[in-house]
Amino acid sequence: MPKLYNEPSLRIARADRSLAGRRWSGLGRPLAGVLVALTLSQGALAGERTKKPADARPDYTAAQAATARPEGLPASVRIAGDDVSAFQALIDGAPRAVDPWLVLSGGGENGAFAAGLLAGWSERGDRPDFGVITGVSTGALIAPFAFAAPTIGAKADAALKANYTEISAADVFEFGGTPDSLTDTWPLKERIGRAVTPALLKAVAAEHAKGRRLLIATTQVDSERPVLWDMGAIAQRNAETGDPRALALFRAIVLASTAVPGVFPPVAIPAEAKDGGKDKPFAELHDDGGAMAPFYLAPAAALEGEARLRLPTDRVYLVVNNRLEPEFQMASRTTLSVLGRTMSAAIKAQTRAALALSKGYAERTGLDLRIALIDGRFAKTSEKPFDQAYMKALFAHGEALARDGSAFVQARPPATAASRPIPSETTGSVTASR
Repeated sequence: MPKLYNEPSLRIARADRSLAGRRWSGLGRPLAGVLVALTLSQGALAGERTKKPADARPDYTAAQAATARPEGLPASVRIAGDDVSAFQALIDGAPRAVDPWLVLSGGGENGAFAAGLLAGWSERGDRPDFGVITGVSTGALIAPFAFAAPTIGAKADAALKANYTEISAADVFEFGGTPDSLTDTWPLKERIGRAVTPALLKAVAAEHAKGRRLLIATTQVDSERPVLWDMGAIAQRNAETGDPRALALFRAIVLASTAVPGVFPPVAIPAEAKDGGKDKPFAELHDDGGAMAPFYLAPAAALEGEARLRLPTDRVYLVVNNRLEPEFQMASRTTLSVLGRTMSAAIKAQTRAALALSKGYAERTGLDLRIALIDGRFAKTSEKPFDQAYMKALFAHGEALARDGSAFVQARPPATAASRPIPSETTGSVTASR
């Protein structure tokens, strides 16, 4: 049967981990720093790295991909993230989706911003029990704890603080790579295994039963489509039946959503589909949900005004774990350095474009969209990938902003309910609300 996680193909000697600490001068995104550090380490690793061939996967077709379900679980635990009708049905089936939503973006070590913000919001005393929480990449690591907070209390914020202020690069990845990536994330896999426990799934299942929803996005590599996972339904399966596959799947999804393509290895998730009346097993490859969009508010067609979608809620809090302004830093004349700087610029441009679409959707539908991001109020730069001092400072910054109520800015004044325009069912164009 396909393995649920990629097994580490190589573990570099502990002495080589010091490469993760080499100065990289605060490039705009943590990924860029990983790439630059890899550039520095190429010579040291070239002589000792030998990659095993990737595990062969059974072939499967596009038709089977379209009808596949995770092995041993119902197909209803996930939807295609670009399917507007499926997303509408999912949120319409959640009684608490009328409450405020929390949308958490990607951003690597910058997830410390959201972790601190949530802690400060708890201290302030007016943090909502969000009806829906979505997470992408580093947001997928944060989202389960934010979702479970009403059940597990202060333990949720404490776990996030530890995860974003007490780690270093060695707790996330190791140089040397796998057949399908430049690094190996076995340390992150093990950390997720320790953090995502049966007790956490029990708390997530309890909140799911109240009508709330926890949604995490990954990218299905073979089909080039986003997948939106109903994590509460997976947790409920584990809580009700004790099925270990549900716990393993929950962990795999969190790991996959953080798997930056080419830099971190994708995650193989066992699936099955009908083949001549029998269930055919195969392995899907999933990686970073941020490959499709830096955060998940709604399917792209709805945000672009091409399809009708009405969110049950009238308020969404969006946390962008990134800086959007350009940052000057000379790149070295190496492939990975140039690639890192270019990817940093591309991710910022993608995030600005996604924000513009989200603001446009909010204006058309009257949604009260409130945005928090890392702006000029935070001047410190990261000196290396997953720089602990940087993450501690960023956590404290987010915490302070939330505590004094200055973290979020209203995207646009919402339209009145009577004038909320909605896309036409037949044409997809924007029309006046009935």
